[in-house]
Amino acid sequence: MQVKDITSLIEKIAPLHYQEDYDNAGLIVGNSDMAVTGILLCLDSTERVVDEAIEMDCNLIIAHHPIVFKGLKKLNGKNYVESTLIKAIRHNVAIYAMHTNLDNMLQNGVNTKIAEKLELGRLKIIQPKLDTICKLLVYAPLENAESIKNALFESGAGHINNYSECSFESQGNGSFKPALTSNPKIGTPGQRENIQEIKIEVLLPMHLIASTLSNVRAIHPYEEVAYDLIQINNTNQTIGAGIYGDLTKPMDSKQFLKYIKEKLNLQVVRHTAFEKPIKTVAICGGSGSFLIQNIKQIKADAYITADIKYHEFFDVENQYMLCDIGHYESEIYTLEIFFKEIKEKYPNFAVIFCKENTNPIQYFK
Repeated sequence: MQVKDITSLIEKIAPLHYQEDYDNAGLIVGNSDMAVTGILLCLDSTERVVDEAIEMDCNLIIAHHPIVFKGLKKLNGKNYVESTLIKAIRHNVAIYAMHTNLDNMLQNGVNTKIAEKLELGRLKIIQPKLDTICKLLVYAPLENAESIKNALFESGAGHINNYSECSFESQGNGSFKPALTSNPKIGTPGQRENIQEIKIEVLLPMHLIASTLSNVRAIHPYEEVAYDLIQINNTNQTIGAGIYGDLTKPMDSKQFLKYIKEKLNLQVVRHTAFEKPIKTVAICGGSGSFLIQNIKQIKADAYITADIKYHEFFDVENQYMLCDIGHYESEIYTLEIFFKEIKEKYPNFAVIFCKENTNPIQYFK
């Protein structure tokens, strides 16, 4: 098994296409063709994490946070980023990061993992992305409709929120005349053919166009596949920032704080006061102050996130309970997503949770 086998597997749940512009997700150090001896899962790649990987015979580190965010002009070990990279390169350890692309997923995403811990239901995206989605229309003979639909669905087409294998079909008459010099799969060279066709319409993310068309061409009966691509500006309700959902039953503020502290194994929670019952809970792992106003619009009763500044607590204006649980604490369960995906595909392969606690923030009790 090679590095690219693992990275392509986990990129199916969070394609790199969905990372934010400022991000640097993907393979940061290493060769994608390198054979993998073991995988170490961590939140942050540090020099001590690389040491642990070496000790455990893991030559692939999968992290949530990229060790490199900005371009490096020198690599001489003068800071923790450079020293980590040097050690990884020296010991032939690959480092891969899946960051904001995983943050932006409703299914198998960072926020959804927290929601699972809190047993929230009816999950929705807070700030859906105006995604680059297209409508793909494929024309084919009636008898080939099912096989072509299957190829489309297997490629990732036809997803609408919680529904899969969504398509629309319409029938009509198609005509074509193969060139005299051609050797067509259907029809006679130089003669116009009329045939009953079906038009299959599906929604498709732009980044899957090439692979989807390749799969369709492989099984389509026509020598030249007839299709249309139409870019549309629909918001993708399964991709975007933050999520919100409902608790199984309402709680008062003290009950809620005890509940999240226990379920998320928290040492401390910074929060605002709120006197009303809490039912709808919003979540954004990592730095989530940019969604403070959005939480008012969705009328959530509580918002769980991290990295809130002093004056940002005032912005809540007593409309909900704002809970800062810490950056590390809000994203550590990301590792469980990686573990589950890899173990389901490779149950006998060594996938290890990092023992090193990389949280730079400590609490004095």
